Amino acid sequence: MADDLSAVAHFLYEAGTLKHARRTGWWMAGVRDPESVAEHAWRTSLIASVIAKLEGADPARAAYLAVWHDTQETRTGDVNYLGKKYSTEADPQAVTADQVAGMPELLAVTVRELIAEYEAKESPESICARDADKLECMLQGIEYKAQGYENAQRWIDNSRARVVTETGKRLADELLSQGSLDWLRTALGEKQR
Repeated sequence: MADDLSAVAHFLYEAGTLKHARRTGWWMAGVRDPESVAEHAWRTSLIASVIAKLEGADPARAAYLAVWHDTQETRTGDVNYLGKKYSTEADPQAVTADQVAGMPELLAVTVRELIAEYEAKESPESICARDADKLECMLQGIEYKAQGYENAQRWIDNSRARVVTETGKRLADELLSQGSLDWLRTALGEKQR
């Protein structure tokens, strides 16, 4: 069992590198210090649980899929869409298999199945998690645009166009209709602009 937990400990340290791995596509929009992959995964998981609950899917499962969806980037880095045009995309399932090698089999199988489900794009929860990934990128783009990064509009538009669930589409439209600090004004009881 100690050897099994050794592999788990290694992975937990490895997963921590996602706190430092930047989402590289934002550099093309001029964002000097974009959010990390870990920051993206956290909000994606939260959004996935919301979409899944409203879509009648399992919110915990959707969040679970979302929190693991980019874990392979500890080994591949965050390859943006332009970079994928020139390099062979690493198979997320193959990377995951390497990452979980040596872990207790129950855990390794669970993680491999999660990634396979996410990549298959068939279960209601995986569809919700994938929509959450797009909505988080759109939301981040809205926030970057509010900070003066006008080129973020491309990410906002492309992300919105890829949302497929009814809840995701409605949520995207609502996010687009609000300012990034409207929540604060509401919480403070201030009048909306």
